[in-house]
Amino acid sequence: MDIIQAITQRRAVRAFLDKPVSKETVLKILDIAKWAPSGVNAQPWYVTVVGPNAIQKIAHEICAARDNNIAENPDYLYYPRQWIEPYKSRRKACGAALYGALQIKMKETQKRKAAWYRNYSFFDAPCGLIFHLPKHFEKGSWMDMGMFLQNIMLAAQAFGLATCPQASMAEYPDIIRQLLNIPKEHDIVCGMALGYADWSKAVNQYRTTRESAESFTKYVD
Repeated sequence: MDIIQAITQRRAVRAFLDKPVSKETVLKILDIAKWAPSGVNAQPWYVTVVGPNAIQKIAHEICAARDNNIAENPDYLYYPRQWIEPYKSRRKACGAALYGALQIKMKETQKRKAAWYRNYSFFDAPCGLIFHLPKHFEKGSWMDMGMFLQNIMLAAQAFGLATCPQASMAEYPDIIRQLLNIPKEHDIVCGMALGYADWSKAVNQYRTTRESAESFTKYVD
């Protein structure tokens, strides 16, 4: 796949085929992604790969926590505390596109809940990735992690695989650390679903839009 195609065709996939992804393929993708840049070549990223059994345990524990009204306690804030324009409208449009594809209306709270809970089973993907890094690293290393994540999503396409990056997996970091034996000194950054896309599902047919480069670019002579 051409690199420009890989970038422009990448999308968050939320329905996967019941087809396993081999450990060898996952390691090949990670071996490619490791060439992401990082400040002073620190390579601060860590990955825990989870299969079907571990995914089931994660889904059970996090859904139970939500059902019991246990508050989220993420290691960091992903979103702003208050949404302002134009980001507020973009967020609303993103949600409308997703739930529209799922044919779930605003007032159908139980259906919306069920759709959201699918995050915790990695949307039934056969493989999930959990990304974490030592707590003593600062914002620069989080940038490094972001570039590493993008490399994974792009490389996966070369193997015919699809991905969905998931901030939701960082909502209950203590559960993740305990279930996967991740050091308490590590922040849980996010998760990622990895598998073969089921393109017959409507949830994989919609795409979010992007602003033009001119809208966010400034030239200074």
